[in-house]
Amino acid sequence: MPKAKKTTKKPSRKKADVKKPVKTEDKEAKDIKVVNIVISTSLEHDIPLEKMAATLSNTEYNPEQFPGLVIRIKEPKTSALIFSSGKVVCTGARSMEKVHESIKKIIKSLEKIKIKITVEPKIKIQNIVASGSIGMDLNLNTLTMKLDNTEYEPEQFPGLVYKLPKAKATFLLFSNGKVVCTGTKSEEEVHEALDKLVENLKKVGVKKTGA
Repeated sequence: MPKAKKTTKKPSRKKADVKKPVKTEDKEAKDIKVVNIVISTSLEHDIPLEKMAATLSNTEYNPEQFPGLVIRIKEPKTSALIFSSGKVVCTGARSMEKVHESIKKIIKSLEKIKIKITVEPKIKIQNIVASGSIGMDLNLNTLTMKLDNTEYEPEQFPGLVYKLPKAKATFLLFSNGKVVCTGTKSEEEVHEALDKLVENLKKVGVKKTGA
C-alpha cells in the first residue's frame, strides 16, 4: 500500500498590530483657527500715492487725515496700507499663501501707474489673530480672582482679557469657552499659547464641558 503523505502546516504569521495615533481628549476639545495675519514689508520703491489713488478705483487716500493709502483686494479678501516710502502693511489674510497673493496683486496694480517692483519683498509677521473654542465652560468672575494678569469689566465688554505670563499672547475668554488669541507671530506660537492657557485653567480647577 502506498504510504500516506504527511501534511505539515506552516505556522501562521500574525499580522503586526499597527498602532494608530490616538488623539487626546484635550486636543479633540480644542479647535482654533487663524482668522487674520498682519504683516509688514517694503517694496523698496517710492510710491506716488496721489497718482495711485487717481488711477485705481479700489483705493482710498486722504492725506489730511492719514499719510497712507488704503487699497482693498477682492480675492483674497485683504486690505493694505501703502506709504509713499514703499512700506506696506497688509491685513485680513488667513494664511501666508494669501499674504503672498495679496502682495503680488499690489505689485501688479502698481504696473498700471508705470511702477515696476523688481525686488522680492521680505515679509515680516507682526501679529496673528486666531479664534476658536477650548471646550470648557468658564466662570469669568472666578477666573478674575484666580488668575493673574486679567481684566474683566462685564458692563463694558462680555469677555475677560488674559495676558499669558512669560508669553506675548493675549487671550479674550468668553463664558461659553470661545477664545480669541492675539499677539503671536506664528501658528506654532498660537498652539503653544493655547496649550499653556488650557494648562493654567486646569490648575485653577476648570474642567472640560460635560466632565
